[in-house]
Amino acid sequence: MTGEPVQRGTLVSQINVTPLVDVMLVLLIIFMITAPILQQGVQVNLPRVRAAALPGSEQQFVVSITRQQEIYLNDTKLELPELTRKLRAIARERPDRQIFLRADEAVPYGQVMQTMAAIKAAGIENVSLVTEPPSPAQNPESNERKRGPA
Repeated sequence: MTGEPVQRGTLVSQINVTPLVDVMLVLLIIFMITAPILQQGVQVNLPRVRAAALPGSEQQFVVSITRQQEIYLNDTKLELPELTRKLRAIARERPDRQIFLRADEAVPYGQVMQTMAAIKAAGIENVSLVTEPPSPAQNPESNERKRGPA
């Protein structure tokens, strides 16, 4: 033996990204599973119309009317008098508050109008109706554009 030190191993200066990729893939799967669950509200089939979406940044209050004509404020089932009382309390706090009304397309027009009257009776004047955009098959204007001039 010559007295020179023996070098046992060398340092690796590369970053191992495999654990990072594993964690990111797990997070991606978690978000893909939870995203549909986070969608707010009661399930209703909205009528399809052409209109632009309204901008909004604060907490939204959504009144939903189901096919069975049950009324919900966000996720809480209420009767019309209860809805008016709750919205009156909201209107006292913020008179400029906007309410979004979602009604199943099978709900009679009269039920929608009674609900709107209950919202107005609470002192809320800013009511928006929520709809779905039409599919291309239901939109005659889009079919005309595809065909071109005659």
